[in-house]
Amino acid sequence: MLKPTYAIPTLPPPLDLETVPVLKALARANRALAELKGRAATIPNQGILIDTLSLQEAKASSEIENIVTTQDELFQLDLFPDGAESAEAKEVARYRDALKLGHDRLRETGGLITNNTLIEMFRLLKQRTGGFRETPGTALLNEATGEQVFIPPQDAAEIIAHMTALERFINEDDASALDPLIKMALIHHQFESVHPFPDGNGRLGRILNVLYLTRTGLLDIPVLYLSRHITRTKGDYYRLLQAVRDDGAWEEWVLYMLEAVAETAQTTLGLVEGIRGQMAGMKRQMREELPKLYSQDLLNNLFRHPYTRIEFVVNDLSVTRQTATKYLDTLAEAGFVEKHKPGRASYYINTALVGLFVEGADRE
Repeated sequence: MLKPTYAIPTLPPPLDLETVPVLKALARANRALAELKGRAATIPNQGILIDTLSLQEAKASSEIENIVTTQDELFQLDLFPDGAESAEAKEVARYRDALKLGHDRLRETGGLITNNTLIEMFRLLKQRTGGFRETPGTALLNEATGEQVFIPPQDAAEIIAHMTALERFINEDDASALDPLIKMALIHHQFESVHPFPDGNGRLGRILNVLYLTRTGLLDIPVLYLSRHITRTKGDYYRLLQAVRDDGAWEEWVLYMLEAVAETAQTTLGLVEGIRGQMAGMKRQMREELPKLYSQDLLNNLFRHPYTRIEFVVNDLSVTRQTATKYLDTLAEAGFVEKHKPGRASYYINTALVGLFVEGADRE
């Protein structure tokens, strides 16, 4: 039997969301985010975090949709995009690229998250044209049983109307007195319930979370590793999404999202601290052992590209190919990186940094 269509509400819903449990969870989540924001700002090149952590977020978010790849496949794809064989790795990398596209548009529009940006991200993620759903027939199923659990809006005009209202709610800072983290939880639920795109709604909704936190200034750059918590608690995530639709259980949903923010801010903070510590250690070691070779730009390269190659060093440092080769071979001989030469082209792995990411995934 078909589930009745959920009546998409006007946001914010007409109830008190700032309950005592929510306010306690808010305090914890805001503290964790503030610490993450402060520590992330101490990394000398913010591109290091955007490139490396957005790829980790992409990996975790894609796993929720059963798109699974390895760290090695992902980093190999950045090295040799034309020769990559893993369709899963390509899909994950497109999530990373969609997140970066959204962040670029956020800066270009002066801090607005628009439906045009969401459509651009959809097209990049799914490698197709078009935008919001135009044909009926979409229904959400229980992965385990195949049972139909939710029918989102079917009419194209209704979808556009809901997304226009959501765009306004996202960008009107005075639309409610709600804390931005509560508002993020409402935005995410509304987006997933409207389910505006033919595919990719889960991943786009998770990109929207971190873009919104960046828009509100709770983060400077979109580096929160939020999908890790959702991957680990996938059953709760889908159950609580549906509980709002069935029973109006908004408080439970908001508490879940606040817990996700607090926990993943701490996880991401651990990665940021690990990166910062490794960079400081390698900097000291390079200055002691290879003083003529050391430069901040070279160090940045080894952390922005955990798998680097001669061309990356040529571009990042504006040196000749011969000089870049000498730099990387010298670093490999001294044990700073590990050289691999599977064919004619060599690449070099910052094994300690890759180990940090693998360790973080294993801990989850």
